[in-house]
Amino acid sequence: MTTTSSPSGPLRPPRPFGRALCAMVTPFTESDELDLTAARKLAAHLVDNGCDGLVLNGTTGESPTTSDEEKTALVRAVVEAVGDRATVVAGVGSASTAHTVALARAAERAGADGLLVVTPYYSRPPQSAVEAHFRTVADATALPVMLYDIPGRTGTRIEVATMLRLAEHERIVAVKDCAYDLLGSTKVIGRTSLAYYSGSEELNLPLYAVGGAGYVSTVANVAPRELRAVLDAHDAGSVAEAARLNQLTTPLTELMMAAGLPGAVTAKALLGSPVRAPLQPAPPEVRGRLREALDELLRG
Repeated sequence: MTTTSSPSGPLRPPRPFGRALCAMVTPFTESDELDLTAARKLAAHLVDNGCDGLVLNGTTGESPTTSDEEKTALVRAVVEAVGDRATVVAGVGSASTAHTVALARAAERAGADGLLVVTPYYSRPPQSAVEAHFRTVADATALPVMLYDIPGRTGTRIEVATMLRLAEHERIVAVKDCAYDLLGSTKVIGRTSLAYYSGSEELNLPLYAVGGAGYVSTVANVAPRELRAVLDAHDAGSVAEAARLNQLTTPLTELMMAAGLPGAVTAKALLGSPVRAPLQPAPPEVRGRLREALDELLRG
């Protein structure tokens, strides 16, 4: 891992997985089977169009409805498809520490470059248990770990004090930040070497501007170049251009991520891939608005 700097700003923390990461959907066939051919094709397309890394088996990847065997097969197929052209981070989180460890070890055997580990959900463990969970998973493999802080889904925040302690672990190197607490994130960025990746598209640029490492994006499934261009402009020292480009992505981001449907549904509506129940396809009128917003963004 190396520390990087931009022409216009101070040194940034390490970017262990690159800057522009896509939270990749999991393709299925019309008969509801895992479509590894489509997954390989999509992975290669995303890397060809500016993604430094791919995050598999997350929420956008419909991990609650894929089996352990499907998760491992997907990681193996994508690693084969992209080789060393991009990092592959495997989502391995679950509500059970033992299950998470088993998924982590399977992902390591399948060739993943890193692990995305979400806070245990539903049971709402106290901070001491959250910390113990992450340390146990980080100790289970040799892979670097990205913590996933998304209290709106899990019911439990990774508190700042907990994050500071976890940052001392040699394999806990990054955070996917969906906590909507820019002040808290800024505190951790300033006091640790953790690489903070925005997991909320509307905060991609704000978090980057205060020292974030990049993003893990659902919208990148359909607009990878356009999202990356925002970071490129900021790194080139053109803050105004970064803001302008970021504004261009806002209509699509709002429709995909804040219009009442899960990101997996809206991304797959644009990609033409089925979702798996209990998710349902986007209604035709929503698909039409999504297509219009994407076409507008691609026109620039």
